[in-house]
Amino acid sequence: MGKKRRKFTDKFKAEVAIEAIRGVKTLAELASEYQIHPNQISDWKKQLLSNAPELFSSKKKARAKTEEELTAPLYEEIGRLKMDLKWLQKKL
Repeated sequence: MGKKRRKFTDKFKAEVAIEAIRGVKTLAELASEYQIHPNQISDWKKQLLSNAPELFSSKKKARAKTEEELTAPLYEEIGRLKMDLKWLQKKL
């Protein structure tokens, strides 16, 4: 059997990518230190650089979405209950 696949936490990936961005050590040095392939480190570095602007803007958008997603079903329920109430009032 081959080696089991290693799983890395997001915190670990960010730490390695930040060290790669700093440029104090080369990719080969980081790879030997953390026992990771240099291509993996460069991929994490690219991901960090490409998603950096979204880190600061996505929180506001995510909050607004969740508020809208939470209120929409409530308003639908209110509408259904009002219709039921009107229907019952007509029947009486």
